[in-house]
Amino acid sequence: MLITNGYGLDISHIKNGVVSPALKAVGLDEGAAINLVTGTAIAESHCRYLYQFGGGPALGLWQMEPDTHKDIWVNFLYYHKDLAAKINFLMTAQDRKQQLVTNLAYAAVMCRILYLRSSLALPNAADAKALSLYHKQVYNTAQGKADPERNVQFFADAIAA
Repeated sequence: MLITNGYGLDISHIKNGVVSPALKAVGLDEGAAINLVTGTAIAESHCRYLYQFGGGPALGLWQMEPDTHKDIWVNFLYYHKDLAAKINFLMTAQDRKQQLVTNLAYAAVMCRILYLRSSLALPNAADAKALSLYHKQVYNTAQGKADPERNVQFFADAIAA
């Protein structure tokens, strides 16, 4: 199959073959969450890059930084044992941090957990502009390089996939 969208992997494969089943496995598969996590992979790496350009620390399609990953385990999942057990079921014996690169289901769930920690309500599943803004506010932060206006198309592609 020829990928004509300019991304590294077919977006419908990421959304329907990785994100949706991974989030379902841990009980966090709301429609908005599926589109948000899929759109985040597009916005962060174009579903192409496993390591951050320029030698930065971010890892995997979702470009999660190791310190963020560690913080999720230490300051959130430690206190949510049932959710942590479901996530452990998705994991391999490999180092957790390395699984951000090698285990797409795990990396997708970790992206979802980062959003779960926010006090902001998830936006409407079909609102690409709101999903892009939510990504900027929660995942990328004010200091990050994401452009919520430019990234709207990425979230529209995730919705359409």
